[in-house]
Amino acid sequence: MPLEPRIRVSAVLRWEGRILLCRHAKSGRGEYWLLPGGGVNGGENLVDALRRELEEEVAIGDDLTFEGPVAVAESIAPRRTFVGRHVVHIIFAADLSGRSLERVTSTDAAVQGHRLFDPNELDDVVLHPPIQRFLARWQPGDPAVYLGALWAP
Repeated sequence: MPLEPRIRVSAVLRWEGRILLCRHAKSGRGEYWLLPGGGVNGGENLVDALRRELEEEVAIGDDLTFEGPVAVAESIAPRRTFVGRHVVHIIFAADLSGRSLERVTSTDAAVQGHRLFDPNELDDVVLHPPIQRFLARWQPGDPAVYLGALWAP
């Protein structure tokens, strides 16, 4: 039976040249990092979903101006895996420069912490979806890009 794709919105949140990521740790998957964001509920528009998810994951979002979408990527589980998954990631961007990050916190139980990364540090990070190369070269104002079907085991 074909999988119904899940829609996930997220944001490249830039602060002084670095990118804010959320650390997740789930049993069986170990530790990995995500752009802050989450699933879109039925009947919810993308930007409202992004604001809701950013409020849950980083306590920031109501007053942000978003650029984008700046990228779209798909995560499709290989057929040989036991857990079928198809996620369409719609990625926006926002600039956090000039604001304090002291209030960055999470009410989402899956988020185990936050960290700012220089884009050049991301090669050694388990990032879902694996968009390190995109983040290292993307600049504000670049046209939107489809990153293809990616899978992070």
